Amino acid sequence: MAYAVFKTGGKQYRVEPGDTIDVEKLDVTSGDEIKFLEVLLVSDDGDTKVGTPFLDGAEVTAKVIDQVRGPKEVAFKMKRRKGFHKTKGYRRALTKLEITGIAG
Repeated sequence: MAYAVFKTGGKQYRVEPGDTIDVEKLDVTSGDEIKFLEVLLVSDDGDTKVGTPFLDGAEVTAKVIDQVRGPKEVAFKMKRRKGFHKTKGYRRALTKLEITGIAG
């Protein structure tokens, strides 16, 4: 089974064709085809290529499914013995992708 590790949004993702992943929000619309060129590693049936830091000519293609918001998360701040505490919630903006191909 072929897989790749690529970088986007300051994070690295290990993907195979057919996977559905959520990444940090990208400026694209639903239905678009997008290519990621910052590929760190490609493995195909035991033949593994590792970049330094990126592989030349390697790319991961994905189809944009939707722009979504992640689950609610809490940022809690507290200073002990001072009576100070603050709770703030947030939801991250995400892009849902379906991996269609790995080349390289």
